[in-house]
Amino acid sequence: MDNDIERVLYSEETIKEACQRLGHQMAHDYQDKNPIIVGVLKGAVLFMTDVIREMDILAELDFIDVSSYNGGTASSGEVKLVHDLSIDVADRDIILVEDIIDTGRTLKFMQDLLKERHAHSIKVCTLLDKPSGRVVEAKADYVGFIVPNEFVVGYGLDYGDQYRNLPYVGVLKPEIYENK
Repeated sequence: MDNDIERVLYSEETIKEACQRLGHQMAHDYQDKNPIIVGVLKGAVLFMTDVIREMDILAELDFIDVSSYNGGTASSGEVKLVHDLSIDVADRDIILVEDIIDTGRTLKFMQDLLKERHAHSIKVCTLLDKPSGRVVEAKADYVGFIVPNEFVVGYGLDYGDQYRNLPYVGVLKPEIYENK
């Protein structure tokens, strides 16, 4: 897999430091609030796991799976709910944990869904924020890194459901996904 990576953007150690920083900040902000931490499947699982280990607070966990990529390198523009939450979010504080915010469509879809379900508050924590990819208004409250407009994989992020298990985030060589 390493041979398919053009360059490493964020090392395992740098990611660990970001997880500690974000986890401590959210624990401070949510002291005595018992939030529901919602991981966005599948990409955010590794990040969510490492971040919540740094949060010394009571919290519930749940997962949601939405899709707009369908295995490719660009968003299809249509967001689909693949797996819904199992916890009632009404009057609860929610922390959405994302791997990357790119176009903003997926995030907006999830925020609208949680608002319709009367969540008390919704905050967003993302490992990577790619503001250059935005097509709709979307903003994270807690950001690991601002990422350049390149196709990245690793640490949960995939191409064709591969590369998620890399311990770092790297830029995938264009020849891997071009002409596919």
